[in-house]
Amino acid sequence: QVQLVESGGGLVQAGGSLRLSCAASGRTFSSYAMGWFRQAPGKEREFVATINWSGGTTIYAESVKGRFTISRDNAASTVSLQMNSLKPEDTAVYYCAARSTFGGSTVYTAALSYAYWGQGTQVTVSS
Repeated sequence: QVQLVESGGGLVQAGGSLRLSCAASGRTFSSYAMGWFRQAPGKEREFVATINWSGGTTIYAESVKGRFTISRDNAASTVSLQMNSLKPEDTAVYYCAARSTFGGSTVYTAALSYAYWGQGTQVTVSS
């Protein structure tokens, strides 16, 4: 089992940047595929980005492609989301998620694929 804690959210002006971090506790972090999702008020949770166990495979939602970068540090058991050129429509609670892949390279874009979730961190982008 793994516990996830997000940090780094806050208030930023449009065009600015934020870096979210997710610290994982528990064993074998490197065997987990990791994902970032977000949920805006009144909307369903949506996929943002995912990364496989080694960091060699990443997938992004079209809405963030070219602006956001997901990365991981298996030695530190962390996954990060660098968010640049932020827009007001990026405002949401951002969640980190993990799914054990037993060393496989598969990545997952569906929220239902993830077994473990953090508590979320608020990102607010003002216009």
